[in-house]
Amino acid sequence: MPPVVQQPGAPQQTLFQKLSMGAAMGTGVGLCIGFIGGAFQILRAGPGPRGTLATLGQFMGTSAATFGFFMSIGTVIRTDSSHALEARAYTAASRPMLLRPEVRAHLRRREEE
Repeated sequence: MPPVVQQPGAPQQTLFQKLSMGAAMGTGVGLCIGFIGGAFQILRAGPGPRGTLATLGQFMGTSAATFGFFMSIGTVIRTDSSHALEARAYTAASRPMLLRPEVRAHLRRREEE
C-alpha cells in the first residue's frame, strides 16, 4: 500500500493517535515473537504444569505487552518534532563548513595530487 500523501495544511496526527499506532504495531510484533519464542520453549522444555495453551498464551501476552509499551513510547519520541527544529537543523547542515586555514591548504594540496 503506498504511503498517504500529506496535503499542505492537512491536520497532523495527535499525540494519542501516534501512541496508539505504535502500541498496535508493537503488540503485533510482540505476539509474533512471543509465539515463536513460546513454541520453541515448549518444544525444548515441555509445556509445564499449566499446559501448552496457557504457557504459549503467557509468552505471547508478556511479549506483546512489552513490545507494545516500548514501541508506543518510541513512536511518540521519534515522530515528536516541530517544523522549526527541522528547519533549523536543515539550515545548519547546509552551511559551508568552516575550516582552519592550514586544514584548508592541506585539503587543496590533496586535491591537486
